[in-house]
Amino acid sequence: MRYIRYAFLGSLAVVLIAVALANRDMVTLTLLPAVAEEWFGINHAVQVPLFAVIFGAIVVGLIVGFVWEWLREHRHRADNTKAQKELHKTRREVRRLKGREAEKKDEVLTLLDEAS
Repeated sequence: MRYIRYAFLGSLAVVLIAVALANRDMVTLTLLPAVAEEWFGINHAVQVPLFAVIFGAIVVGLIVGFVWEWLREHRHRADNTKAQKELHKTRREVRRLKGREAEKKDEVLTLLDEAS
């Protein structure tokens, strides 16, 4: 299984390097469209290689997906926390009740010992 993982990571690295080498041309990224630039009076632009834009978009997409999934699973985590608290409370109550039973048995044994 380890070799399959290394083969996958190696092939992924080769593909990413090939994409980066094929897309080295510089592109201009602007903060706002031309119409909004007229309204606000500012517009920042930066020259970056195209592969940086592609890889940056992939990273941003992954981060947005992870955050979305984390928010979506909040209810499940809350239910799990509630169930864990309930389980802890139940276990504590069972231990307390078993302690009472042990005390009752001890009282019965002491009464029997006194009677004999």
